[in-house]
Amino acid sequence: MCAIMGFTKKSRTREEILPYFDQTLSRGPDMSSVVETPSGWLCFHRLAIMGLDESGMQPFSLDGDMVVCNGELYGWRELRTELEGKGYTFQSGSDCELLLPLYREYGLDMFSMLDAEFALILYDSRTDSLVAARDPIGIRPLFYGYDYDGGMVFASEAKNLIGLCKEVFPFPPGHYYAGGEFVRYADLTTVDVYRKDDLETVCQNIRTKLIAGVEKRLDADAPLGFLLSGGLDSSLVCAIASKILGKKIRTFAIGMDGDAIDLKYAREVAEYIGSDHAEVIITKEDVLKALPEVVAALGTYDITTIRASMGMYLVCKAIHEHTDVRVLLTGEISDELFGYKYTDFAPSPAAFQEEAKKRVDELYMYDVLRADRCISAHSIEARVPFGDLDFVKYVMGVDPALKVNTYGKGKYLLRHAFEGDRLLPEDILWREKAAFSDAVGHSLVDDLKEYAESKYTDQEFRQLSSKYDFATPFTKESLLYRELFEAYYPGQAKMVKDFWMPNRSWEGCDVDDPSARVLANYGASGF
Repeated sequence: MCAIMGFTKKSRTREEILPYFDQTLSRGPDMSSVVETPSGWLCFHRLAIMGLDESGMQPFSLDGDMVVCNGELYGWRELRTELEGKGYTFQSGSDCELLLPLYREYGLDMFSMLDAEFALILYDSRTDSLVAARDPIGIRPLFYGYDYDGGMVFASEAKNLIGLCKEVFPFPPGHYYAGGEFVRYADLTTVDVYRKDDLETVCQNIRTKLIAGVEKRLDADAPLGFLLSGGLDSSLVCAIASKILGKKIRTFAIGMDGDAIDLKYAREVAEYIGSDHAEVIITKEDVLKALPEVVAALGTYDITTIRASMGMYLVCKAIHEHTDVRVLLTGEISDELFGYKYTDFAPSPAAFQEEAKKRVDELYMYDVLRADRCISAHSIEARVPFGDLDFVKYVMGVDPALKVNTYGKGKYLLRHAFEGDRLLPEDILWREKAAFSDAVGHSLVDDLKEYAESKYTDQEFRQLSSKYDFATPFTKESLLYRELFEAYYPGQAKMVKDFWMPNRSWEGCDVDDPSARVLANYGASGF
């Protein structure tokens, strides 16, 4: 995990740039660099993950071209061998050193060739201009805006651009910027023809591709760890990794002091796979104290994202303070592909698919944003096996008639795919889902709502909410988050498209709270 920043014009000095760039020093505390180009600046804060010595420091340069990248390139050793055969030499053990030779060989076509989680800014000496690009899902963050002189500024996080640019925009995933325009180079979610595979073939492919996605993400020169909630997704990632590595892995779980629903399930998984397991217990006071810094780290006012970030932020804080772990694997993106509790209400397979496309396309504003900010705020890198490009593209192409819940069990395809492996206890493999914020403890959400209720009278709520004509707060909790957001990111609410909520147009989903707890089918989830 690193921080990058790039300026297309040199109207600001190095000294003027640094305070903005240092807003994201936690993303790269190991080494820093600000390099002048003929027309602008490239900036890099490094968290060393691959090639740990100084030779892996960026920007990398090649015949006048330069690049800074926050990313992981999978299969890079094979690519490196191929490029060496073309006469290129390499000075480090960093995967990102390959980017400039790839650009020389393939130009802008290289982005569609990458199997990677990345955000990069590249200086092209031949055109004296910057090229920027972001991975197809947006797992690695990138934002942009316009300085007072009309020059573009690219940066890892919105906070780098606050006070520098009037309006901050998220860089669209699966796009590159070159020659003054954004071009989409990858689209994982538009499906013209669904795959004809039968259920057993689909499940076999899901199993194979997820295992491959986990295995790729175990490649690191820095220490690895795993977030383990006790739910299906994180438990599968941990179990697969444990089997591949053939040794104890380090797992971490978090829960409220009074009603930590998932701690017992995480403990059961940890004992089953034989991991070195640690638990973090938090209190109401911990949650309320951390709330402002969580909103500042996230750059969102979305209710679901903030609730779910409280536990993740605090567990990552503990990991940073008490261990040497630098890379964390997580279970994000499974829900968007295989369904939430609310997608059980999808009126048709086509509606399910349309909702999955919307959710995956918008991940960079919600769950992926949450995982990145909560982890990077504590100088750790996030890796997301369910976001493997081959895996996502395959699952999106599966006939939605197989994905909708006609089985009496959500995420049936994923569960059935690993049914014969005995990687997990049966009760975990088939356990009903609990929302992450609820699973940390129902009291976490209740405490946040109670705190918000105490902050505003009904009249104050109406008056203060009416100030916002975009994403207008609709509960006292949402008003609390919006006011915290505005304190750190004034006037930038349009960075987030809307509130993450179940599809209210579906029968059974017209609710005022995003928690699955309010849905009729929640049942005994998480208990």
